[in-house]
Amino acid sequence: MELFPAVLIGGPPHSGKSVLAYSLTQALRRRNVDHYVLRAYPDGEGDWANEADQALVRLIRIKGQGTPEWIAHICRDIANRHLPLIVDVGGLPTPWQEAVFDYCTHAILLTRDAASHDDWQSMMARHGVILLADLRSQLRGAGTVADGGPVLHGTITRLERGTTASGPVFDALVNRLAALFAYEREELRRFHCNLAPVETVIDLDRLARTLNIDPTNWEPRHLPRVLDYLPRARPLGLYGRGPNWLYAAVALLACPAPFYQFDVRLGWVTPPTLHLGLPPADAPLLAHRQPRADHIHLAFVIPRAYLDYSQAEELIVPIVPMDQGLVLSGRLPLWLWTALAITYRDATWLAVYQPQWGNQAIVVGSHIPEWPPGHRVVSSVYQGA
Repeated sequence: MELFPAVLIGGPPHSGKSVLAYSLTQALRRRNVDHYVLRAYPDGEGDWANEADQALVRLIRIKGQGTPEWIAHICRDIANRHLPLIVDVGGLPTPWQEAVFDYCTHAILLTRDAASHDDWQSMMARHGVILLADLRSQLRGAGTVADGGPVLHGTITRLERGTTASGPVFDALVNRLAALFAYEREELRRFHCNLAPVETVIDLDRLARTLNIDPTNWEPRHLPRVLDYLPRARPLGLYGRGPNWLYAAVALLACPAPFYQFDVRLGWVTPPTLHLGLPPADAPLLAHRQPRADHIHLAFVIPRAYLDYSQAEELIVPIVPMDQGLVLSGRLPLWLWTALAITYRDATWLAVYQPQWGNQAIVVGSHIPEWPPGHRVVSSVYQGA
C-alpha cells in the first residue's frame, strides 16, 4: 500500500543494522508511532535478539540466505503493507535479492568504511530509493551530526547487540522517522478495525491502559487479569502489538468461537486448522519432540525459513499425549502460534516459549489450578531449532 512508507536499513555485515532497527522501533513505540519492523532475510533475528540473554541468542540464532521463494514472499508483504515499515535488508544481498529494494520507498545507510559506503550507495541509486540518512557506524567514540540537511549525515556509535542506540544522530533519525510515519493513530486503528470480520475487536493498547498496564511491556503476570476481563467463548478479534503467549492465550479464551487477529502483512486472518499426524521429512513445518520429567517440549522449525499463510491448511503437526503438560517453541508467525494453541488446547497445561524469558515458557491454557495462565515453566530450548 503506497500510502505507507517502507524504509530500508542497508549496510555491510556487522555494521549494527539489527541493533539500529531494534532501537528505532523501541523509540517509535514510546512515541506511539505505529509501524512494523520486517526482517527481509532469514537470519533468525528479531526484538528477542536484543532483549534475550546474549549467550542464548548465539545458541538459537540462525544465519541463512534468502531463497527466490522467500524473496518473492517478502516483496509481496512489503507491497501489501498495512502500516509504515522499517525493513532490515541484510548485509550481503545478491543482485537478485536486491528486488526487495524496489518495494521500499526510503533508505537509511549504515556503513563502516568508504568502500562499503560506495557499494551501498550504488545499490540505492540503482533502485531509486530516497535516502533519509547516510551514517557511519563505529564501535567507539562519540556520535556526531555532520549535516542535518535533507539527508542526515553523521556518525553513530556503540551499535552492539544487547544495547540500545542513543545520542544526537540517533535522536535526529528518530525525529525524521516519526515525521515520515506521522499518521493519525486513531484513524489507523479505526481503518483497520472497521475491516475486521467480527463485531468485538480488542485493541491491545486500549486494553493495557484499561488494566493499568504498560502497553510496551506485557509481562506474564498480567495474563490472569487480561483473561478475567475479556469475554470467554465469544467471537473476538485481536489488534495490536503483543507477545506470542498473549495472542495464544486470548485465542484459547475465545475458542470454540471464531478468533481473528490483525497481521500487518496479511490484514485480518483466522488461525488455520492444523492436522494431527506424522509430518513428512520435507514438510514446510517440522517439530522436534523432547520428553521432559513433567511435560513434552515440541520445538518447531520452518526449514525454508518462510512459511506462507496460504500453505497453512496443509500443515501437519505431531500427535502428543494430552494427559500431561506441553511446551511449544520456535521462531513462528503469530498466526501459527494461535493455531498451535488451539490445536493442542486439550493438554493438561499448555505453555509457549519466548526467548526474552530465558529458559522459561509461559502457560497460556490449563486444566489444573496448580498451573494457571501466566505461570512460568522451566523448559530449555532445543539447540537444533
